[in-house]
Amino acid sequence: MADDLTIDAIDPASRRPLGRTGLAVTPICIGTSPLASMPNLYGYAVDDERAQATVEAVLDGPFNFLDTSNNYGGGSAERRIGAVLRRRDLPEGFVLATKADADPDTGDFSGERVRRSVEESLDRLGVGYVPMMYLHDPEFHVTFEQAMAPGGPVEALVALRDEGVIGHLGIAGGPVDLMRRFVGTGVFEAVINHNRWTLVNREAGPLLDDAAERGVAFVNGAPYGGGMLVKGPDAQPRYAYRDTAEPVRDAVRAMQAACRAHGVPLAAAALQFSLRDPRVTSTIVGVSTPERIATTLDLATTPIPGELWAELDRHVPASGGWLD
Repeated sequence: MADDLTIDAIDPASRRPLGRTGLAVTPICIGTSPLASMPNLYGYAVDDERAQATVEAVLDGPFNFLDTSNNYGGGSAERRIGAVLRRRDLPEGFVLATKADADPDTGDFSGERVRRSVEESLDRLGVGYVPMMYLHDPEFHVTFEQAMAPGGPVEALVALRDEGVIGHLGIAGGPVDLMRRFVGTGVFEAVINHNRWTLVNREAGPLLDDAAERGVAFVNGAPYGGGMLVKGPDAQPRYAYRDTAEPVRDAVRAMQAACRAHGVPLAAAALQFSLRDPRVTSTIVGVSTPERIATTLDLATTPIPGELWAELDRHVPASGGWLD
């Protein structure tokens, strides 16, 4: 019967177009927020040696897409990546992406601040050019109108692109409706959205449709919801690093039980839920040790019975904007 067939896993080392940029990336993008060593967020510290060894493993591994940000650990993620890049070149075809952030002290997100943010990132990374630069988390600092206004952060990014300092522009943030407005401007070639297209939260569906229709790359962040979709809600009761209602936890418990009955790790289903969607260009997986590269490969290629997907879909809770 068709329901008994195993769905073929996506080849995690294959390349696909990054929207209309002309770049090609692997279905998995390595996230570097954990490398910034933020124990208050992740519950563990990462020293320089371990962080740099992880970056080395990424560059030697099968994935060609690395994501970081100006504000991860006050710039420590970029500095650690830069320490490696000063010793060796990026592999041919490797796509490095970072994000322009508001001033961490004042919250300023003006065009002038964006120029400083990009300059800081280039200096830490030790490069003169980045292929992809995202405007990061505008929802915390400016309205859509302020972001798009003359002298604002978007105008500054466009100017930096035209000057040849950055290659392509992306938008990265949370609220789905706001991200749809930015995608609708036609300015951006990629969008990162996090925690809203996972096994347990399907709120980003309209944004995925918009991006696909406009040729904008959709890059899916946080497929594990901050750990709940790896460890389960009893070991990690918070989703996206915030308290979560009991119906959400119950849904994940049911998904965890369904996966266990089929001999599939919950984390494998969580990752492949994102990988198997043709509207998702790449899925960001944060790593903090070199060994996580192999673990991620294993999760991406674990055989998953087709019948399990239907069972997981039956347990999806009503979202109702519980993250926005």
